[in-house]
Amino acid sequence: MSDWLISLEGTEAGHQVALILALMAAVLHAVFGALQKGRHDPWLSRGAIDFSYCLMAAPFALFVVPWPEPHMWPIFAAVWLIHMFYKTLQALAYTKGSYTVVYPVVRGTGPLFTVIGAYFLFDETFTLIQWSGVMVLLMGIFGLAAYNLRYLETNRDTLVIALVLAGITGLFVALYTTYDAYGIRATADPFTFLAWFFMIDGFAMPVFAFLRYRAMADRPTPGPLMLRGLFGGVVAFMSFGAVMLATRLDKVGEAAVLRETSTVFAAIIGWLVLKETVGPRRIALMALIALGAVIVEMGG
Repeated sequence: MSDWLISLEGTEAGHQVALILALMAAVLHAVFGALQKGRHDPWLSRGAIDFSYCLMAAPFALFVVPWPEPHMWPIFAAVWLIHMFYKTLQALAYTKGSYTVVYPVVRGTGPLFTVIGAYFLFDETFTLIQWSGVMVLLMGIFGLAAYNLRYLETNRDTLVIALVLAGITGLFVALYTTYDAYGIRATADPFTFLAWFFMIDGFAMPVFAFLRYRAMADRPTPGPLMLRGLFGGVVAFMSFGAVMLATRLDKVGEAAVLRETSTVFAAIIGWLVLKETVGPRRIALMALIALGAVIVEMGG
């Protein structure tokens, strides 16, 4: 599998596989975000998810994939730190605002800075048409945020702080996307990076979640929470794994932009599953996001 993927790097077939992986990551990332924001406390949900994918990844990291090269250990340390900041900020944002408010801003801030970071780190460039697609996508995403700020009544007292936290979280999305791409390209076998990433990344949040759970007066039933964590762990494997492989096969910026069509899927999930309000204006803005992603792909 590794040899086949590596053989696709820089080819047209690799570009097509990266496109499929990025879009798959978009759908799954929206599901992942909904799992964290669902009926359980976001900190507990995240802890259960991280615990699950840590346990799932450990046998592969320790016994299946090739051992990481010595130069990978500082990279893993930096990756762990960046993701810890990201997860903490995202959980804080979800405690202050609804899913369909926080998620679009988090995902909207990311692609622009990822494209800029990929230019400096990987010497990637976008065509003028692709830049116009990025702008269209960002108009849709930040249009959603502006609409929410003006019209949404739910959690109105914490809406501004939720948007600020979401914006900062988006910067960390750009940082981890770019640095993860650097990490997965720095090792000979991409699955070595993925297995060790998921094992190391799952260490801290379960501890925080357990301490929070112990301090709660009204603790949720562990069974449904762990089931959510198990499902979320599988989704995380597929979502984050897919986009990381896409950045190994093709341009980091394109993969990041295409993944942000997850905002459309997030709004649909928020409406159908979480019963959050989605009107015609928000649907139009979501269509703008999808259009921007199509322009980026067609303009390459």
